[in-house]
Formats: sequence, C-alpha cells, structure tokens
Amino acid sequence: MTRSNGRTVRDLRRENRTAVLRRLYFDGPMSRFALGPATGLSSGSISNVVAELVAEGLVEEAGSVDSAGGRPRILLRVAPASGRMIGVDVGETRVRVELFDLTLTELARAERPLSPSAEGGERYDVGVVVDHIREGVAEVLRAAEVPAERLLGVGIGVPGIVEHTDADGAVVHGQTIGWDAVPLERLLREAVDLPPEVPYRIDNGAKTLGQAEMWFGAGRGATSAVVVLFGSGVGACVTTDPLGPGRALEWGHLKVRVRGRRCRCGAQGCLEAYAGAEALLERWREAGGRPPAGADEETALAALVAAAHPEDGSAPDPAAAAVLAETAEYLGAGFADLINLFQPERILVGGWAGLLLGTRFLAAVEEHARAYALAYPAARVTLGMGTLGPDAVTVGAAILPLADFFARGGRPEETGPAEEAPAWAETVRERTAR
Repeated sequence: MTRSNGRTVRDLRRENRTAVLRRLYFDGPMSRFALGPATGLSSGSISNVVAELVAEGLVEEAGSVDSAGGRPRILLRVAPASGRMIGVDVGETRVRVELFDLTLTELARAERPLSPSAEGGERYDVGVVVDHIREGVAEVLRAAEVPAERLLGVGIGVPGIVEHTDADGAVVHGQTIGWDAVPLERLLREAVDLPPEVPYRIDNGAKTLGQAEMWFGAGRGATSAVVVLFGSGVGACVTTDPLGPGRALEWGHLKVRVRGRRCRCGAQGCLEAYAGAEALLERWREAGGRPPAGADEETALAALVAAAHPEDGSAPDPAAAAVLAETAEYLGAGFADLINLFQPERILVGGWAGLLLGTRFLAAVEEHARAYALAYPAARVTLGMGTLGPDAVTVGAAILPLADFFARGGRPEETGPAEEAPAWAETVRERTAR
C-alpha cells in the first residue's frame, strides 16, 4: 500500500522502528510510557514496535521504575548482544581492526603495522592493506568467538575521497597516499572470508571521527560542528545533523600560501604542507631541530613539543618554539575559514597529533582563528578537544554499519527485489523520456 506522499506502509513501519531504536540507544533505558512523547508515536504504535523488537531479540527489559500510583513501569534497552560491528582504521602507521557489540564495548582488537618494505615498497601498498584487514577481521572474530553471520557490517575509515559506485562499491581516491581510484570494497569482498550479505561501509577517516565525536564525544548536544582530524596530514568533517552522517572536507588542501611549500598531494601552499605533523617535523629539521634518530612520527612530535615547552625549567628550543608558533597561526587561519564558511556551533580537534599538541597549543590556534574570522560567527563558536582519544576513528568506522542498521529499522540489508515504485516516479520518468 502506498500513501499519497509516496511512502509505503512498509516505510512507515521502518521509520517507527528506527525512531524507537534510536531513542532507546541514545537515551535508554526507557519505559513504553516515556517512549511515546519521546518519539511522537501513539501508544498503540509503541506497543506494536516494541513487541516486534523484543521478539527479534533487538530490545530487552532492563529493570523497572515506580510509577505515580500504578504498577512499576518496565524499562527497555537495546540488547547489547543482538549485533556485532567491526571498525577498521587505515591509519598513517598501522591498520587497526576492532570488534564491538552494540554498546560500542570492545570485544577484540588486532593491529598490523604499515611501513615501507625492505624491498622499497610503498607504505600504503593496496595489497598489504587488504591483507592486513583480512587478517585482522579473522583474528578479532576468532578471539571473541563470534560467528561472521552475527556481524551487522564492517566499517572502514580511509585517507582520501570515497566514491560509491554500482560496479565496484566504494572506490578510494587517496592522492596523498598514491591511491588512484582503488576499488577497495571489491578487493575486500574478494579477499576477506565473510558472508556476502555482511555489508562494507567505507568512508573518509575524518568523517568517521566526526561521527564518533557527535554521537558519543565532545560534539554530543551540538546542532552543528566541525571535527578536525590532525595527524600526519589534516582533514575535517562538517556535521549539521547530530544523528546524521557528516560530510568529509579535504580541508588540509585548502591553500594558505600562493606558490608555497610542496604538499604530499603534489600541489603547493596547502595547509597540510605547513600544519600536518609530517610537515611540521620537516620544518623543525630545516630550522636546525634534531628529532630523535630513528624515532617514529609520534615520538618525534612529542620531542618537538617537549623542546618548545620544557618541563624541567630549561630554556625552550627557539627553533621548536618558532615552528609551533607559526603552525598555530596557519591552523588559526584554516579554522577561520571553517568558521566563515560553515558558522558551526563547535570546532573540535582530534587525531593523535591534535591530542598530543593539546589544549595549550589549541589556545594559540584559537587566538589566531578569532582574529582572522568574521566577528559574528567567531563570537558564537566554541573550540575544544575531542574526548574519545586516538582510537576514535575506529569507533566511528564501527558506527557506519550501526547507523545503517538503525536507518533500516533494525532489519538486515535487503537483497531481494525492490518494492514497486510510487505512481509519481513512473509519471516523471515518462515526462523526462519525451
């Protein structure tokens, strides 16, 4: 049956289930009585939906509360064991794979390093990354003794722009890592031993970070936010719907200097060429700094911060202090652009490098951002640190299949024939074919 607005009865049932699941997930446990006003559904609809979800094992009882003069009201919650998700972070130095239950409790973890091979291979060799994901998925399922059929999906955060195609699924355009239209979803389906009905959800790593911070971190409660991922490079995600997907921004390739430093993407003058951790360390070396020999990027950046702000009372290294001061101004200008373009309620900084530089560095960035931005939006934005730590990209990746699951009303992904299109769709098709 199709309603006059084009939605079918099936659509309405799915939307009702989605409303109940989301409310219980984010605000539960709740009683049936409280779910009505919280979702806008009638008591009859609530009873029907809850009965379905309980019968399917998606919702369970979680105690009771006293009511005013009546019987205690049963509290309901989303059952933690009713689904499992895998989150994967294709990071700058390693591939991290984590298995979660519906409450985002970590059940198992596997990590594989990403480094140039002894034969001179590239760090982001596609075959190596696919093998790491394949091995990591198998390892976490085995460690937690979870059948692959229980998975709601596999979410993966990657560097670069993700294109979704009919032929190959998710295709990654990662210019800074040498990935030119890599059909990552197809390669994973061919390599990873998972049932064909388990969906892959692949997206930009900054977008998965933004999703995690909006759902569970420092973005919770905001109506709009920009979440910045600051690591070897820099990226961002803008969100205008707290529960909906954000939009990845290639913010690191905003131009901050005409004919400036060469960026990893091949262009000149990108913000990433000045403010990414890799570029920051390179500029320190050029200024006479001496990062620890053989140190990884994280250790070297920590040494830079320690040199600029020594805790033993010694004099700061002037080269390190100058590089950090200049970087704060470049980032402040980049933040000002975000403020002017999107006028967000909050800007949040995450990623391992952002968390390592910390609140003291953010204060200097904020001072420049407010000076460069328009006064009206600058006065209405707050800047802060993300609260989910360096693993937030993995959590956000796991949220991708979870968000999809909720949007489908807690039902498996449909692979059968599509429903009949509403009448207006056929009319429009005929008109455009003339």
